[in-house]
Amino acid sequence: MRLRSRGGQDGRVATRRRIDPQDGAAALRAWLSDAEAPARPVLATAVRYTLEELAARAPGPTTEVRVPPFGAVQCLPGPRHTRGTPPNVVETDAQTWLRLVLGQVSWDDAVATGKVRASGQRADLSVMLPLTDLPGAQSLPSTS
Repeated sequence: MRLRSRGGQDGRVATRRRIDPQDGAAALRAWLSDAEAPARPVLATAVRYTLEELAARAPGPTTEVRVPPFGAVQCLPGPRHTRGTPPNVVETDAQTWLRLVLGQVSWDDAVATGKVRASGQRADLSVMLPLTDLPGAQSLPSTS
């Protein structure tokens, strides 16, 4: 799933949410309760919700974040690419993505162990992760 986006006058990319924040928070809570063997729809919703949140917090066309098979978003302000593989790509699996989002693993550790593949000058998401104060996630247990 890719988020539909439109370029604004300032060149930033606005994302349209597809996952209701309450549904996303519920999926994150369900994932936390069974992170080793979550139901596929729970995992998909949690990943898509958090990808949407990343794109909303850091809008832009510069870096593509991929969590196959559940979704991909473009984020971070800067130059837009128009053809082929983007110059800045982050790719990881769903479990690692959610652990990064919730602060259960650090960016540096995930990259060092090969759980995250990041290429390009603008592919470092360490300043964006973990995502704190997720909309609709007020009842999520603290992970720090």
